[in-house]
Amino acid sequence: ALSEVLVAEAMSCLNRAMAVLQGIWEEIGIPEEQRRERTAAVNKHIKSLLDMMVAEEESLKERLLKSIALCRKEFDTLCRELQFDPFEAEEEITVLKMEKNLRTCVEVMRKQKRDRKQELKALQEQDRDLCDILCTTPFCIDGNAVPSLEDLDGYRRHLASLTAKKEQRREEFVSSQRQIILLMEELDHTPDTSFEGDVVCKDEEAFCLSTDNIAALQSLLQQLEARWSQNEAVCAELRSRIMALWERLQVPVEERESSAVH
Repeated sequence: ALSEVLVAEAMSCLNRAMAVLQGIWEEIGIPEEQRRERTAAVNKHIKSLLDMMVAEEESLKERLLKSIALCRKEFDTLCRELQFDPFEAEEEITVLKMEKNLRTCVEVMRKQKRDRKQELKALQEQDRDLCDILCTTPFCIDGNAVPSLEDLDGYRRHLASLTAKKEQRREEFVSSQRQIILLMEELDHTPDTSFEGDVVCKDEEAFCLSTDNIAALQSLLQQLEARWSQNEAVCAELRSRIMALWERLQVPVEERESSAVH
């Protein structure tokens, strides 16, 4: 194996270096006692270096194991919050690979959690606006929890229904408002209640499109239409009586036409 070859090379380098040192010491006349001391010092330096390297790698291993434990804990929490089925790590996988896999999964799930929370916040803002216009209660959902995909889908469909209802009521309001204003002008009627004033003065964005308000709007329209029909019937009867009197009095056509203008 490659590691065995590298270990053999390291031992060979160490043996060569020690042989060279021994030769230098002999050449320059270092006494045997001092050579043993120097050899011991070399051994001490080598052992210290190796101990330091082993300690660094042990520290790396501990950091990886600690990271795995923390990632696994957060991973399990995110699985519960996102309502995912937890899965077991691969068998016979290295510590390094396991740590990387867990860290990557946690980062992806964090983003999914952020995205869901952000969408929920946006949906709740849209819900509040629609509830203000339609005077309805907000959608029942826990704003603090991480919503499931089914929850978000149900919320979107609920808001789509509210939006359609808002558009339907808006069209109903605009149509009724137009008819009410025309009838009030023809009847020479001045709004005498705050509701009638709101109907005449406000647009569909400012007018509360609640069920009660739409019902009151229709009721007002029907009342004005009834008054208009009643006035029209009275006018028709008066016209008929005038025509009869003209006939009895034999009023000339020219005079009739000048009076008919009014």
